[in-house]
Amino acid sequence: MQELLNTLTLGSIYLLFALGMALAWSTIGILNFAHGAIFVFSAFSAHFISDFVPLSMPAIILISVLVGATLSALTQWLAFEPILKRSKNHRSAELRILIGGIGVAAIPIALVDWATASAPFGFANSSYSTQVYEIMGLRITNTSLIVIIAGVGIAVGLTLWLRRSRQGLGLRAIGVDSETASLMGVNRTVMAIGTMAIAGGLAGLAGALQVFQLQAMGVETGDQLLIKAFAMIVLGGLGSMAGVILGAFVLAGAESLIFAANMGTWVDAVSFGLIFLVLLVRPQGIFGRQEVRRT
Repeated sequence: MQELLNTLTLGSIYLLFALGMALAWSTIGILNFAHGAIFVFSAFSAHFISDFVPLSMPAIILISVLVGATLSALTQWLAFEPILKRSKNHRSAELRILIGGIGVAAIPIALVDWATASAPFGFANSSYSTQVYEIMGLRITNTSLIVIIAGVGIAVGLTLWLRRSRQGLGLRAIGVDSETASLMGVNRTVMAIGTMAIAGGLAGLAGALQVFQLQAMGVETGDQLLIKAFAMIVLGGLGSMAGVILGAFVLAGAESLIFAANMGTWVDAVSFGLIFLVLLVRPQGIFGRQEVRRT
């Protein structure tokens, strides 16, 4: 039961990070490789401000979310949209967007690396304090409770919003056929920038909560999570929010079992081996659907 609790906490962090990346990829077709850099830079921004002014947990989270949303929206507006406009179609722009995302990511990571001298950073001056509760022999912190509630709650809320709201329907329409969606009155540019802002805000939230949970974050953390998030999305099935949720907790569960068995060096091998086996049996992912393209 304790390992299950640890899995829920780790999976919720993975989920918050992967949701933003999955949302942009499955709707507006943007695979944003700057997502990991936004995750790190958002948390660092809150750390930088908290060094001068002691901040509460809600204030730190708000700063991190706003920085993430702003940085992601600017990336879409100033980098990805010009690439899309200069490309013949979205398919021809995919590789350029991917390379552009890697280029954009280098800037905030270089700033954080320079400011921290490659050392981990945290929220040492925050007024927030961690408390440990023991319930029926299980140990859980108030931070873990916040992480689990935020991860599961936002995942369910985002899934319902995509399925039932007018804006969610517009985003899903863009994911199916952006040209037809535009003819039906959907403003793709505005929706794309808004979607990227939500994705960046989720990255900022995940960054702040991870620092509160682990007490520190390294500059390379975003790159590690980026690869795992990509695996979660592919495992669950592109276009399925339920698939992302399942992928996050399956990956977290596999890692927790490996750590419990004192085989930490095998984490990546076993986790990605599991994903490889699933994709051999079901290439479109667990909840993904086969796509038919007609020319």
